[in-house]
Amino acid sequence: MRVLVIGDGKVGHTLVEHLAREGHDVVIVDSNDEVLERTQDTLDVLCIRGNGANAQTLMDAGAKKADVLIAATASDETNMLCCLIAKRMGAKYTIARIRDPEYNESLSMLRHELDIDMSINPERATAVEISRLLRFPFATNVESLARGRVEVVAFRAQEGDPIIGLPLRDLVRLHNIPQVLYALVERDGNVMIPYGNFSIRPGDRVHVAADAVTITNYFRYLGKSSVKIKNVMLMGGGRISYYLAKIIAPMGIRVSMIEIDQKKAERLSVSLPDVNVIGGDGTDQELLEQEGLRQMDAFVTLSDRDEENLMTGLYAVKQGVPKVIVKNNRVAYADLINALGLDSVVSPRYITCANILRYVRARANSEGTKVEKLHRLVGGKAEALEFTARANDPYIGVALKDLQVRKDSLVAVIVRNRQVIVPFGNDHIEAGDTVIIISCVSGIGDLNEVIRK
Repeated sequence: MRVLVIGDGKVGHTLVEHLAREGHDVVIVDSNDEVLERTQDTLDVLCIRGNGANAQTLMDAGAKKADVLIAATASDETNMLCCLIAKRMGAKYTIARIRDPEYNESLSMLRHELDIDMSINPERATAVEISRLLRFPFATNVESLARGRVEVVAFRAQEGDPIIGLPLRDLVRLHNIPQVLYALVERDGNVMIPYGNFSIRPGDRVHVAADAVTITNYFRYLGKSSVKIKNVMLMGGGRISYYLAKIIAPMGIRVSMIEIDQKKAERLSVSLPDVNVIGGDGTDQELLEQEGLRQMDAFVTLSDRDEENLMTGLYAVKQGVPKVIVKNNRVAYADLINALGLDSVVSPRYITCANILRYVRARANSEGTKVEKLHRLVGGKAEALEFTARANDPYIGVALKDLQVRKDSLVAVIVRNRQVIVPFGNDHIEAGDTVIIISCVSGIGDLNEVIRK
């Protein structure tokens, strides 16, 4: 596919990197020579210098023949204008990054009037993910699949857990543990799909999948579901904090927000009447103590600087805050952050990229059993993909034990008529089923690439 990306910032560059790796014909447009030189030196893509909202620039970049145009500049208005012009020129599909909360309520109308096929709000998507982590405070990551019917929850295995040391195939038989799927295990920086003879060790980060009720019962069995989040402190009063407060305050959670800009803090206190907005430096340890950091059930670092988020998050852990969530956009920090004991990390950049890549893959494979949704796991080292099985697919009605499943991939969950099935060898796929695949390889766009008769 020919994909045109407008904006060579953090999101644009990451998107281009993944799209080029998956074999797409990629063109990127930006007005900054320096960032384009970096991209040209490191990636095999065509770089065009210019304003993406300029018709001539779009013409030079090949918008007329583009299968997908992705507008990811820092300006919402520029992104919307890029999509409008490109569509008029002949681009098949357009995607716009739209971040301003002012546009949120009228987003459906804007998309319709400007003929935008998909919009993505990185900050709101990140806030939704953080709200899931607060719902499962013992978890390091939570993904909702199949329209909320399936949860993939990651947690750190500890000494004394009943799942430690036994082969997975024996857990249900010997301990009567609720039946979940052990989808992925992270150990010593490596990600693997565990099979029946695999044994979990203390310190492993384990990803399990099942419906919400089974997941809840599973963690209740492990003794990890007793902690409830009632008091949350947010460092930073940016868009993510705004959206997050809007989501969790109505749930009865008491929210405190620290914002260093006094005028911004005043505006937030007006727009968020249920939130205790504090004007001050969220990295100031004395201020954190005065505002009751040690009494908080959760602390979320959402400043614009990854370093500040990391250091303040570590301080909160040292002070005994049960749940600490850190915003971080730098992949190079991921292993370091985990080694320091900060398990819950969110990245707006990668949340945005995952949503856009899912859409692009679906368009690239519109004739096959296409990707309906894509969720990036373990910092992009693994993926959860949702497919809808078609009646004429060759694997329909065949027991899974009689099928060939791609290496480093796993048929994780089947959803049939709203029933969630954790499949074993004798289970099969029927037409219309939602099939969730967990894979340690990227670039999968068709269910037939994973399962063969």
